[in-house]
Amino acid sequence: MPDGSAFLIPVLLLVLAAEFVNGWTDSPNAIATVVSTRVLSPSQAVIMAAVLNIGGALATGTAVAATIGKDIVRPEIIDLPVVAAAMLTIVIWSTVTWRYGLPTSESHALISGLTGAGLAVAGSSVLLWEGWQKVLIGLGFSTFLGFSLSIVVMVTLYWLLRHSRPSSVRSIFSKLQILSAAFMAFSHGSNDGQKFMGVFALALVLGGAMTQFHVPLWVILVCGVVMGLGTAFGGWRIMRTMGFKLTKLEPVNGFAAESSAGLAITLASFFGIPLSTTHTINTAIMGVGATRSISAVRWGVGGRIVAAWILTFPVCCGLGWLLGWLFQVSS
Repeated sequence: MPDGSAFLIPVLLLVLAAEFVNGWTDSPNAIATVVSTRVLSPSQAVIMAAVLNIGGALATGTAVAATIGKDIVRPEIIDLPVVAAAMLTIVIWSTVTWRYGLPTSESHALISGLTGAGLAVAGSSVLLWEGWQKVLIGLGFSTFLGFSLSIVVMVTLYWLLRHSRPSSVRSIFSKLQILSAAFMAFSHGSNDGQKFMGVFALALVLGGAMTQFHVPLWVILVCGVVMGLGTAFGGWRIMRTMGFKLTKLEPVNGFAAESSAGLAITLASFFGIPLSTTHTINTAIMGVGATRSISAVRWGVGGRIVAAWILTFPVCCGLGWLLGWLFQVSS
């Protein structure tokens, strides 16, 4: 086994690499709709997302980070190579899906990769049901709550605005969508933004740099900046898929989708439930589109996105196990 302190820096760099990839595959979910409706330019949206992601992580505590860092696998029986294997898994899988413009869940890639690597090193005893229970609840939050909330919000708005002129609706919601996009970015930071901060802190504990698990302010800031840079450098592929290819969005639709997804994510963060912002905003966009007509949603695009979601768990768990085993036998 490598010396903990000597192996710590490479592992922390791998965590930041995974956070950077998270920035170009997952963080764009928070701003795709506001870009597609042309309420904000991509550069404006990226700056807003970066700032509010950090703000969300700072203002809402570290309950989600603690779930990832302490409640998915037993931290006392894993080591830094397990974390390294999980991070490398995320980088490989997310780079492949990003290449094809598919928004995948870094949350599920992280959890699956960490689980697979932990199983390779310590067997089934490494798993903690408490954390996995929250993961399963998160699946319900992201899939069903995101979809149903968006339908309720959109139908309500249609009824309230039924006598309004389209030009007036667009003018009003062009302004309101800036607020809903900001809320979505803030809520993304309150949940997804915390996950890699939790892994970073876990690595510091395993490497002996901290004696107890907590998430220092400097970790929050470093991870937030790296995620923002990832969005700036590579987020456009995912923005294009979600904002332009899934369904046609007007500002009122974007407002409904972002508000619904942001509310679902905020509720999950309050209870320390790690959920996929990718799933949440995608299902919200599908729900909004479906209120116009079933054919308004490009279900072929949606099907490819869902297929990538389904594959994430087994692929990342298997790849995490393989890399964890390789790191173990080579140490």
